[in-house]
Amino acid sequence: MFRWAQWSAVAVLVIAGTGPSVQAKDRGLTLAVIMTNDKDANAIQVYDTGTHALLQTLSTHGKGGVSGNARGVRQYNGDLFAAVNYGSGNVAVFRRSGDRLVFDGLVTTTSAPVSIDFGNDHMYVAGTTTVDSFVIRHGRVEWMDGTTALEIAEGGAPPIGATSQIGVTGPRQLLVTLKTDPTPGTVDVVSLADGAVSGSPAAVPGPTGSLAPFGFSVYHDGSAIITLAHSAQDGLFRNGAFVTEIGTAGQLGPCWTTRVGKYVFVVNTGTKTISRLIGTGNHVFIDAAVAATVTTGGNPLDPDADGGVLGVIDHGAGQSHLSLFHYNAFGELSASGSPISIAVADGNGVAIMVARDVDD
Repeated sequence: MFRWAQWSAVAVLVIAGTGPSVQAKDRGLTLAVIMTNDKDANAIQVYDTGTHALLQTLSTHGKGGVSGNARGVRQYNGDLFAAVNYGSGNVAVFRRSGDRLVFDGLVTTTSAPVSIDFGNDHMYVAGTTTVDSFVIRHGRVEWMDGTTALEIAEGGAPPIGATSQIGVTGPRQLLVTLKTDPTPGTVDVVSLADGAVSGSPAAVPGPTGSLAPFGFSVYHDGSAIITLAHSAQDGLFRNGAFVTEIGTAGQLGPCWTTRVGKYVFVVNTGTKTISRLIGTGNHVFIDAAVAATVTTGGNPLDPDADGGVLGVIDHGAGQSHLSLFHYNAFGELSASGSPISIAVADGNGVAIMVARDVDD
């Protein structure tokens, strides 16, 4: 009996070994990519979020220097990455190859680029005075197919430094936030036609008594939670208007945001905290006033989140850091090791790039 069992096991192994090989899919590294924002020689740095190791430093072939913005860098589907060369008037585009990025070229914008978003097979760039759309074809950013001038609610072009963030809300529309203290500020609602920027924007003023519409995150229904940074408020924007605003429960300087499912994480620069919010059809709720604290001492800036990882970049006193957190299904954050010290003074923007599934 024992001998028969042995031979049966061997036979099964031989038969199994002669069949076709079926291998599981393998996921590459989850990357965190930041921009050094150097005014003379801008670059990006690529980190492994698991080990915190620096994998690459790559030139953007341009000059940095952007400030007061959100999403100066942005990734798309884990394959494309773009960074603004504010001082050179163009955007550097990279493609992912394995666990590395490869420079793919420069795209010239109609005004100094400030903020980037992707959607509708397009890359969108908000500059100091304009917003441009670029076609994505065969995985590459190609020609410009639309542009329009930004406007503030009081009329005319925004002053330099007003542009904060661009974000796609759906196939027919995108938003650009403009801060114009001491007036409430403006949300430009920009129409899209077949993905291309089309026509003049509708300039919607911020709520009375508010200041500085800044960072925002968009839900699948097209509504957006927008921070009102200088009046310590968070607002809900949909159908071309603010429908409600709430205070920040003692957190100061709500500026940058990123969304994970139903949760929107807001980085509060003044208190160096991250809040967790939830937006509904007509309301914004603070689910956790302090979901995490940024411990490095610098001013926390842009966040991004994907694949269970949230990253926040900060700078201050001539130093920059990248803080990484894990998040779970309930939006609870836990620190992922110690913050990463970045040897640059003015780091700006972070993108989390999760690898697509590939066959071995």
